[in-house]
Amino acid sequence: MASEHFDAVIVGAGFAGIGAAIQLKRMGIDNFVIVDREDDLGGTWYVNHYPGLAVDVPTTTYSYFFEPNPNWSRLFSTGSEIKQYADDVADKYDVRRHIRFNVTVEGARWDEDAKLWRVNLADGSTIDARYLLTATGFLSQPHMPDIPGITEFEGRVIHTTAWDDTYDPTGEKVGIIGTGATAVQLIPELAKKAADLTVYQRTPIWVVPKVDFRFSERSKRLFARIPLTQRIIRAITDTIYELMVSVAVLHNRQTRGRFNIAAGDLAKMFRFATIRDKELRAKLTPDYDFGCKRPTFSNSYYRTFTKPHVHLQDNGIARIESDGIVNNDGSKTTIDTLVLATGFDLWEANFPAIEVIGREGRNLGKWWRETRFQAYQGVSMPYFPNYLSLASPYAFLGLNFFNTMEYQMRHMDRLFGELKRRGATTFEITEEANTRYLDRMTELLGDSLFLNGSCATARSYYYNPAGEPTLLRPMSTKDAIREASEYPITDYSIV
Repeated sequence: MASEHFDAVIVGAGFAGIGAAIQLKRMGIDNFVIVDREDDLGGTWYVNHYPGLAVDVPTTTYSYFFEPNPNWSRLFSTGSEIKQYADDVADKYDVRRHIRFNVTVEGARWDEDAKLWRVNLADGSTIDARYLLTATGFLSQPHMPDIPGITEFEGRVIHTTAWDDTYDPTGEKVGIIGTGATAVQLIPELAKKAADLTVYQRTPIWVVPKVDFRFSERSKRLFARIPLTQRIIRAITDTIYELMVSVAVLHNRQTRGRFNIAAGDLAKMFRFATIRDKELRAKLTPDYDFGCKRPTFSNSYYRTFTKPHVHLQDNGIARIESDGIVNNDGSKTTIDTLVLATGFDLWEANFPAIEVIGREGRNLGKWWRETRFQAYQGVSMPYFPNYLSLASPYAFLGLNFFNTMEYQMRHMDRLFGELKRRGATTFEITEEANTRYLDRMTELLGDSLFLNGSCATARSYYYNPAGEPTLLRPMSTKDAIREASEYPITDYSIV
């Protein structure tokens, strides 16, 4: 089967893939293809559509800076609105025609002689491209819990990433495993209809009140007519979130965790005001510092547990039987439907999401695990020419993915601009620059909450299997964008 040839291939049609495509077009590269295993674009905002789904960052901030949306219905918009935003941006920038859906990538290998990436697809075909960009996201591989007997359950099993929109829990006995950010949104919705709801908690989550409000039609018209007004609101929400991350996470040692203590006190008062049962309150109280695991916002989560038909089970699951769940204390809960809000397999299945073989046969996943998780500015690795990984160690900036995409697009602009200026076709980050960057990130993380706070019991996805908090890029958005725009071009070997 003959291979197709492109200047670039992008794996993933979520917001990272769309942003990368827009940047390629800006640089005059139009001969590229985006491949995605799903049948529509939007990434996690297409895959996830469970009841209660909403963004947990204000949508004034959770959007491309260059493409504000005046039509948000509220400050924390619903998942369907975020998906619509992805559609609108892809259409406006003519990205959709480059996308091929229902295409699964099995792996990619660098061909040293041809100076091309050979991208192998599940149907046996191959795509050749000069440049490879993986935009597979951080939350793309669902985690399935390894619980004895889970395959023996005879009732309905639903993972939140594969929600059945026809499912109606009315009158059912429902068990839900997980109390992360997804569960915080879903549990109150299930409780509205289920006859009985049992929540299985391994690790409590920090929850604070959600200050949400609707945008009036007058506000939307104002945003559309005078975009600066929406920019001002974004500047406010950006500043608040940047300050939170900077004080509570990045400079935790200098601030001695005072912000984390204050935020924890807010959550504590919220629990106390909502839940009068002292024992229940204790079960819902985390024993790790605020911020070690991503906290979340909800005005209904705690209140849901005060309802007589909602039960919190926190002593662990021994096994699952055909009609229910047996707890570690020997008791059994009979259920009709099992909901898995067990999140994503971030490190084992996602770094990388596909097998990537670089120069001299270096396997990216194996190299990361045998050395350390590392990536220059969160995008480049030595021995992987013409490759940018947009979901890598040290890539994610705090709470907002779009800020991450912003600096990555700037990085692409500088790099591909230099290639065009020189008439070059191949780039590769040098080992010296990569090592220098890794050492600097390690030093900066020394001031962070993750190395100074009490995080041992958080079971946070910020930490890789070796216990290093290498998901986050420990700097402000402003600094990351500046570095992406001004890094020494000599950090790359360009041929």
